[in-house]
Amino acid sequence: MTDQIKTKTTNQTSFMLFNLPWQYFIILSVIVLGATYLGVLPSGMAGCFAFMIVLGTILNEIGERTPIIRSYLGGGAIVVIFGSALMAYFNLLPALLKTMPDGTKIYNMHLMKNFDLLGNINTFFKPTGAFLDFYIAALISGSILGMNRKLLARAAARYFPAIFGGLFLSFSMCSLIGYIMGYGVIKSLLLIALPIMGGGMGAGAVPLSKIFESSGTMTASEAVSIMTPAVAIGNAISIVLGGMVVRIFTNKELNGQGALMKTGCDASELEISPRVQALRVHIEVKTLGIGLLVSCSFFAWGYIVAGIWDKLVPAVSIHAYAWMIISVAVCKILNVIPENIEIACYQWFQFVMKNLTTTLLLGIGLCYLSFGTIIKSFNLTYLLLCLATCVSAFTGAAIVGKLVGFYPVESGITAGLCMSNMGGTGDVAVLSAADRMELMPFAQISSRLGGAIILIIGSVLLSTLGKLL
Repeated sequence: MTDQIKTKTTNQTSFMLFNLPWQYFIILSVIVLGATYLGVLPSGMAGCFAFMIVLGTILNEIGERTPIIRSYLGGGAIVVIFGSALMAYFNLLPALLKTMPDGTKIYNMHLMKNFDLLGNINTFFKPTGAFLDFYIAALISGSILGMNRKLLARAAARYFPAIFGGLFLSFSMCSLIGYIMGYGVIKSLLLIALPIMGGGMGAGAVPLSKIFESSGTMTASEAVSIMTPAVAIGNAISIVLGGMVVRIFTNKELNGQGALMKTGCDASELEISPRVQALRVHIEVKTLGIGLLVSCSFFAWGYIVAGIWDKLVPAVSIHAYAWMIISVAVCKILNVIPENIEIACYQWFQFVMKNLTTTLLLGIGLCYLSFGTIIKSFNLTYLLLCLATCVSAFTGAAIVGKLVGFYPVESGITAGLCMSNMGGTGDVAVLSAADRMELMPFAQISSRLGGAIILIIGSVLLSTLGKLL
């Protein structure tokens, strides 16, 4: 009888929202949303975090449970970004609309008192990009230090050439079609190909937008509004291509049936050891603190190197993000960071990613995404440029992969399509569509280090070509 009661209780609470039983999340949501629409939500970080977590969780759940969006368009991430932007666009959130000449302020909602929620979130989220920097610092340090060292070192020999093959052909074809269609070579390269190949939103389009802003090319909000549709479309095309190519190219010389290297490469050898996995699971509060300090210190180091570089080579500016990536990767390959600190950085990265990603994406939708810019930039040419980028990414990675001893199909999927998809969730979707989940360690290189390479390339390109946009 007791077991039956426990089973019934477990079944009732099995549906979780933000890692809480749904009943508790609903109660908290009613409180937060009630305070929001009554105009009494605290205007500082506490109120903004509460609202963004609640709304972000709801929108993310909608995306993850909508079949076509979940399978082909990026799932919850896309719904959080576009859903929140649409809510702001149609004035569904309390906001200050305008200030009259006599000083009177007009709000889009008049409830208990005038309340500018969007203004509060912009103040919290946007002026210095502090929250973005905080998130990206954790993402870069934790994801790279959390990789298998052998995988990272071995990747440079064969896998990186395949990645660069996909990048070169995708950039070239996107620029060529942009020229033919009258979209513009530089515009196609920087605003379509670059974000599609950048590893999603959090690790790709968002830091790229800040690099755009720091280079003086355009504001971060303008860049995000143009790049976000490209990322979403590129992700959808990559997933579809992943399912198609394994069925089109069945020749044994081209298709390794899940094996990447013709000489034999056991992906299990390149995975994280069970001992380290066990240590990662054991989380302590002080360990998270270590990860916080180390990731922020690496971020500060990136700014130190960027400042020195700008003085020595002012003609080519390289963003602090890029220097941070290079520094973390070198430290990982040289094995100079103690294992316990690497684990701490990985745990901190996991904490931030699992708890604050929807918050970040909601902030992007509310503060950076402009539907007017999206509507203006979206057309048939835009779709063709996205298609050319993804197809060329697969083709370039497949050709170079064959030259370095890979099976072209597997090389094109991992080093090509796992670059043009939407990061981690895109990797799962592409490899699932291709029935190649055993290649996940190699897909991680594309999403983590490949995305990092794009930030470095983007930093250089924007410093040299940005003024031509």
